[in-house]
Amino acid sequence: MASSEITLEAVSSISAIPAAEWDACANPGGDCGPGSKPYYNPFVSHAFFAAAETSGSASPRTGWGARHLIARLDDRIVGVVPCYLKSHSQGEYVFDRGWADAYERAGGRYYPKLQCSVPFTPASGPRLLIRDGVDRERIAHALAAGLMALCNATTASSVHVTFAREADAKCLAQHGFLIRNDQQFHWHNEGYKSFDDFLATLNSRHRKAIKRERREVLSAGITIHWLTGSEIDEDAWDAFFTFYMETGSRKWGRPYLTRTFFSEIGESMAADVLLVMAKRNGRWIAGAINFVGSDTLFGRNWGAIEHHNFLHFEVCYYQAIDFAIQRGLAVVEAGAQGEHKLARGYLPQTTWSAHFIADPDLRRAIADYLKRERAYVAEAGRELAAAGPFRKSADDAP
Repeated sequence: MASSEITLEAVSSISAIPAAEWDACANPGGDCGPGSKPYYNPFVSHAFFAAAETSGSASPRTGWGARHLIARLDDRIVGVVPCYLKSHSQGEYVFDRGWADAYERAGGRYYPKLQCSVPFTPASGPRLLIRDGVDRERIAHALAAGLMALCNATTASSVHVTFAREADAKCLAQHGFLIRNDQQFHWHNEGYKSFDDFLATLNSRHRKAIKRERREVLSAGITIHWLTGSEIDEDAWDAFFTFYMETGSRKWGRPYLTRTFFSEIGESMAADVLLVMAKRNGRWIAGAINFVGSDTLFGRNWGAIEHHNFLHFEVCYYQAIDFAIQRGLAVVEAGAQGEHKLARGYLPQTTWSAHFIADPDLRRAIADYLKRERAYVAEAGRELAAAGPFRKSADDAP
C-alpha cells in the first residue's frame, strides 16, 4: 500500500500551531536511554517561543519574522522546524556577518535569510522536531527539503540551522547543507555527591583558586539565593531585568529580551527556570537566569548593578554546578564562548550548525572556508581539553 503524502506549510506565528501539537514534536517524551527520564529541552517548548514572540522580543519589528515549518501526515502534525525570516544577523551566536559583507560587496543580497534556531539562545538541542511513532528519517528528510523550498519561496539567500544536534546537522548535510562546527564550554557531572567531590578531581592550583574565589565573594557580605517556580515573583523579575539591561546595554548596545518576556515565562514555565540571585545589604545586586532540562542546566543571561571580584563566576558557574549536583543533572551548558570557563571545570564541547547557501559561487567559497575552520576548531578543542584543570596524576591528589 502506498505511503501517505507528507504536506508542508510555513506559518507566521507560533500561535498558529496548537501547543500540544508542537510539544508532541519538540519534547515527545521518549527516553534518553535505559533507566533515564524522558528527554525535555525547555528552549524548544511552545511556551518559550510563545513568550519570545508575544512579548515582542522576536517579532517582525525586531527582524524576526516567524516562518515555522510544519510537516503533516494524514492531517496530523508530525514534524516542525522553528524558523524565522531575518533581516539581520543579530542574536544568533553563530556569526555569518563576514559572509553577508562579502556577498553584498560582490553585488548579492544576503538578507533576508532563514534562521532555524531558538531566538537569542546559544543552547544546543533538536531543530528537526519530530513526533514519536512515525518514520523519523522520512519526516526529517521531508523537513530538510521543505527548508530548501521555503528558501526559494521567500527569496532568502540561505538557511541557517544553528546549535543543532549532530544527527540533525548530518541529515541536513545529505541535502547539500554545509556543516559548521564551533565550540562551547560545558560542565559534566561524573556522579558527584557534592561540590567538594567535584573540587577533589581538580589539580591543586585550580582547586585552591576556586575555593579562594568563593570565599572572597561571601566575604563582601553577599548571600546567594536560588529562586524557582512560585518563588520568582514580579519583584524578582524587576530586579533581574535591571541587571540584564545594565549589563546587556554595556556589552551589546541593545538587549534583545523585553521585560514582558520574563513575566510571560514566569507565568508559563516558571518550573523550568532557576534564578541565581545575589543580595547585599538587603537588596538584590546581581543575578543569572538558567533553564532546567531533563538532564541539562542551561545557563543564559547574567547581570549586576554592583561589581565584586569573582561574583560573575560564583553566580553563573559555581552555583550552576552546585544546583546540577543537587538535582542529579548530567550537564551544565554555560552559554556561548568564554575560555575562562575552562579553569572552572567547563570543558570544550563541539557545537553543530548546518547552512544551505542558494548561490553556488557563494556556497563554494563558504564550503572552502568551513573546511579550514572545522580543522581549526577540532585542533583548538584538543589543545584546550589537554589544558583542563583536572588532576592528571596521583601526586596532585587533594
